[in-house]
Amino acid sequence: MQLDLEGVAARHPAARAGAGPALQGLNLRVASGEQVAVIGPSGAGKTTLLQVMACALPPDSGRLRLDGTDPWALPRAALQRLRGRLLLAPQVPPLPPRQRVVTAVLAGRLPALGTWASLRSLFYPSDIPAAHAALTRFDLADKLFDRVDRLSGGERQRVGLARALVAPATLWLVDEPLSALDPTRSRQAIHSLVQEAADRRITLVATLHQVEVALAQFPRVIGLRDGALAFDLPAAQVTPDHLARLYDQHEAELHGAAPAADQPAQARPAPVVMHCR
Repeated sequence: MQLDLEGVAARHPAARAGAGPALQGLNLRVASGEQVAVIGPSGAGKTTLLQVMACALPPDSGRLRLDGTDPWALPRAALQRLRGRLLLAPQVPPLPPRQRVVTAVLAGRLPALGTWASLRSLFYPSDIPAAHAALTRFDLADKLFDRVDRLSGGERQRVGLARALVAPATLWLVDEPLSALDPTRSRQAIHSLVQEAADRRITLVATLHQVEVALAQFPRVIGLRDGALAFDLPAAQVTPDHLARLYDQHEAELHGAAPAADQPAQARPAPVVMHCR
């Protein structure tokens, strides 16, 4: 599924009255079958961008097109069918605590099922092998019949990602999927997600705070700051200077960026020394 944003401005649903837009006149194209990481400081508009792309939040101005279609110009039934072709995975997956993992994973198929089939799937999982295969990609096969409330936060995040693998979607929108994962699990989870998307020609847009993972795993990286594009480049062309400009210098170093080459040493913040008495 191809995404086109033309001059899109949008306000976060939870924004205070009078707050400025989270996205400001954004122009962006993501080709069908492309895998893209979106990075940037907190409050840059990353989550709002995914909500706009998911047709969950209409733009205040500008236009969104999915495969050339303006979703907000469609009749309600057609808009619902379009939403069934995409998957939005929030940072905290909405998994019922008493549900079995197999049921939680196969819930990714609900947009393609009728009402009766959807209700039946809650009690009688229809394709256990598919759920097992999806969980295996995220090293969770042994949790197939566990209850969700027995899982750690990181395991729940990986169950949310496994749900994408069984969904009938051609667009995956994934918001901060690694916040509860250690570095090793983070690399494994993102590698599996990107590889599956590439193999299936599924469009993937993922927001990440782990800059090194974004640069290593995604062909294209977008930097977002204050609701506007800071850069849009192949991962191999993103330099420490780009990252230093995207984040303030302190945050850039925390995210693994070297000091910008054009920044003189005397301009760098001096360390703070604490003296104890």
